[in-house]
Amino acid sequence: MRHIKQVILVLVVLFSTQLIYGADAHKDDASEEFDPMEMIMHHIADTHEWHVISYTNGEGHKVNITLPLPIILIYQGQFNVFMSSAFDHGHKVVKKGDVYYKLYHEKIYVTDADGTIHYDDHHNVKNAKPWDFSITRNVGSMFLSVLLLLWLFISAARKYGSTPSTPKGLQSFLEPLILFVRDDIAVAQIGKEKAGRFMPFLMTVFFFIWINNLIGLIPFFPGGSNLTGNISVTMLLAMITFLITNFSGTKSYWGHIFWMPGVPVPIRILLSFIEFIGLFTKPFALMIRLMANITAGHIIILSLFSLIFVMKSVAIAPVSILMGLMMFMLELLVAVLQAYIFTLLSALFIGMAVHEEEH
Repeated sequence: MRHIKQVILVLVVLFSTQLIYGADAHKDDASEEFDPMEMIMHHIADTHEWHVISYTNGEGHKVNITLPLPIILIYQGQFNVFMSSAFDHGHKVVKKGDVYYKLYHEKIYVTDADGTIHYDDHHNVKNAKPWDFSITRNVGSMFLSVLLLLWLFISAARKYGSTPSTPKGLQSFLEPLILFVRDDIAVAQIGKEKAGRFMPFLMTVFFFIWINNLIGLIPFFPGGSNLTGNISVTMLLAMITFLITNFSGTKSYWGHIFWMPGVPVPIRILLSFIEFIGLFTKPFALMIRLMANITAGHIIILSLFSLIFVMKSVAIAPVSILMGLMMFMLELLVAVLQAYIFTLLSALFIGMAVHEEEH
């Protein structure tokens, strides 16, 4: 019980201090109103640097402590690599060769020497954009999760490869999860005979999403990211499921989509069109469900903490922090739940595709 109280106390302190620093970082002066939308979008959006903390020093100047990340740009055949610190948080223009680059709202544009950003009549930026292959915060977070996955599974595999013994430590933690994915997801949805063929994908996607969901809960702490709340990432995961499902489809699977047996011809034509649309709505649902649930959780927690600064009252702080902490605990459950749902639906779609009809 004492350890639980200590953990809760640490979470409260970290939540409070990080949000205060985050709120302070979005004010140019003391008289500026706190903008919760700007603060929230800053925390959940991708960036070209890994933010650690922001604070105001004794002289009243804003100090941002960040970990610079590599900037990789290609423009008109010119290849440039430098660190994001060269932009000085967007305050400086970087010259490479005869090209000037400026970081503006976390996007890199080609400008002139003074860094002027030009707009059209609809207030859209007209400056040219280079091909940006930079290692952003989300990409860095993805690399971190991959390293964690390799460490987890290689460590467990080595123990399984050695003299058989009772699972201990990391192995005892992973084994029930691996058996759960195998027996309750893969075998249950695909069948024992064919489940082994898809186990590497299902195992990887389950742990990849779960680990990144947990890392994604760190936007309230230094260095957090929102990888699984990025629609590009969820779209790619859903696309992989789509390709595996349809390339593994049996003759019976495609027959039930385009010319289902035992149905009158006019109804077949209508149902074939609906089934064809369903091929694309399934991965679309996978993509939106994961992205929306993870992003919504972050927004709700940050919104609860923002109440302290919006209402400008310390009296609301205990309620705001308590409710935010409760939502954080719920998000720990959502992290594994969304990994389970994505893996389960992927296995279900694959199982439907590889199922052989019995006559």
